[in-house]
Amino acid sequence: MTAAPELRDWTASFARRTRALGGGEITAILALAGATDVITFSGGFPDPATFPRDVLGEIAGRLVAQDVAVALQYSQTEGLPSLRDYLAGRLEVLQGRRPAAGELMVTSGGIDCMELVAKSLVDPGDPVVVEAPSYLGAIMAFRGYEADLHGVPMDDDGLRPKVLYTIPDHQNPTGLSLAHERRPALVELARRYRFLILEDVAYRELGFDGTAPPSLWSLAPDVVIQTGTFSKTFFPGVRLGWAAAPPEVIAQLVTAKQNSDQCSGALGQRMLEEYGRGGHLDRQLVASRALYARRAELMGKALAEHMPDGTGWTTPRGGFFTWVTAPDGIDAVALSPTASARKVAYVPGRPFYPGDGGVSQLRLAYSRVEDDLINEGARRLGDVFRAGLEKA
Repeated sequence: MTAAPELRDWTASFARRTRALGGGEITAILALAGATDVITFSGGFPDPATFPRDVLGEIAGRLVAQDVAVALQYSQTEGLPSLRDYLAGRLEVLQGRRPAAGELMVTSGGIDCMELVAKSLVDPGDPVVVEAPSYLGAIMAFRGYEADLHGVPMDDDGLRPKVLYTIPDHQNPTGLSLAHERRPALVELARRYRFLILEDVAYRELGFDGTAPPSLWSLAPDVVIQTGTFSKTFFPGVRLGWAAAPPEVIAQLVTAKQNSDQCSGALGQRMLEEYGRGGHLDRQLVASRALYARRAELMGKALAEHMPDGTGWTTPRGGFFTWVTAPDGIDAVALSPTASARKVAYVPGRPFYPGDGGVSQLRLAYSRVEDDLINEGARRLGDVFRAGLEKA
């Protein structure tokens, strides 16, 4: 009889960099994607009502029938030429500048670009500056390559970063935007001190009034890497985005992508191109903005009705999120079990900071919560806060 193999704990074999990656916050958020018994303000998911099922069914069927040699095949690492041409034209219309040859590539969503930038530019110990709070996926990407992360505002200690990461439009997690007049000043600092700005425009086209200040990339393409994604405006299952940057940076990102996921899926690229060239994406964005603007307003009214005294929150003008600061004495992480028991979910603020911070803060995503559940979710959350204050 053969003896059972000895069970081993392989954690001691993990690379050193894995110790700084965090506690799986994104995994926890995605785990609630299909939850039906919880009012979940946790994930930044687009509402499925915005997904163009009928149009995409026709496009996919046509591509599989007529374009199989391209749509179902490997593609160039930098993306299909026809999609890059479409994206370049779209950037020209929306941001006033068309990427030159070699300045644009297709990525597998926005987080792929962040990973490629960290892989290509960051050596262990290199200073990287992020907003505090900032998108936790970016923090994890830079930590994975052992960056020395700093949150802004910074002390005046002479620190010169290699990369500064920012979400200037309808930021994740706060919902706030970088003021128009501060944008030229930021790019001038990058030029003076010779660092790159990684500009994340995931929510730029979801401003509720349909307008946006100049992008950092359009102001300074020589010092800005722009990363964008269609996960919020097309549908996230296709995992497509772009990177626009100086040619030598794009060339290195393409090389880095060859060594990771090789290329973004060709079928998704062709579907996006056909959908966009047909004018469907622009029409979809109008409806999406109206939907999310309504929910943001409902969220603000519900918080005003149900939050205890001493609670503050942001008022977004686009995007998916409201950032809540609870009264003193509240620990958003410690209250998570209480929230789960009351069938309401949020993301605590701590993972959004590269260092200490966010103990009494939390992110609420209103984007996927049905209109008639927003008020009830805020009521439950208010009860959770009061329970926490009673124990404080």
